[in-house]
Amino acid sequence: MPVFLHHPQSAGADSPIIFVMHGVNRDGDRYRDEWRDLAEQHGFIVVVPNFGREHFPTTASYNLGNIFDEMQKASPRAQWSFSAIEPLFDDIVCRLDGQQRDYALYGHSAGGQFVHRYVAFADAPRLRVAVAANSGWYTMPDERTFPYGWGGVAGGLVDPATAFSRPLTVLLGTADTDRDDPNLRRNEAADRQGLTRLARGETFFATARDRARERQLPFAWRIAYAPGIAHSNAGMASHAIPYLLAASGHRPDIGERTTGDRQD
Repeated sequence: MPVFLHHPQSAGADSPIIFVMHGVNRDGDRYRDEWRDLAEQHGFIVVVPNFGREHFPTTASYNLGNIFDEMQKASPRAQWSFSAIEPLFDDIVCRLDGQQRDYALYGHSAGGQFVHRYVAFADAPRLRVAVAANSGWYTMPDERTFPYGWGGVAGGLVDPATAFSRPLTVLLGTADTDRDDPNLRRNEAADRQGLTRLARGETFFATARDRARERQLPFAWRIAYAPGIAHSNAGMASHAIPYLLAASGHRPDIGERTTGDRQD
């Protein structure tokens, strides 16, 4: 798997590692380039694994984690796209002679889909914090069958207590409301979540919050907004920084912060 990396000259052996998950175009090099200046400014290492179409040709094989194949047959966990992240983290730390013990995970659009499902399904003991930005649609923490919910066969693969305890920020651009975007999924199941990416993200967070309350489970998720930003990884990236560097020991130099958030 190709991996695009930027290691600032100022980065040290304990500098934060942030994985950035690309969108549907599988253009990891562009995502790396859009994060380069932020990495230099804040002193973190950006790692963009590129899930190319040769080995991950479909939505099911990338965004949905390759948990099931196109025939809805369960895949071995070792074949999940989610399962690439932890070994890659070990490899990066080894190659850089680093001392990092955890990592942050960010994704935009299809990458945001990868991230919010990773939080629910992946075996990820070193995940420190995650940000899912502008996902097109969601696997809801409800009883609907996968991929639209945690129900059915997929239900046995999710531990709600673990999923809700992982720090996840659902980051939404307030202008990501284009119903006619050709990459926006439009069908009955997706539209039940809302008609736009913004609305669907709000539904996802509210559904998770309510389920955690019903089950009296600790809830470490939050929702945050990037004012005036539409469907743009470059536009969302700077708004993600405060959440990605939280609890890392590195204080982000964010200047005047405009991102609005809440944790209900």
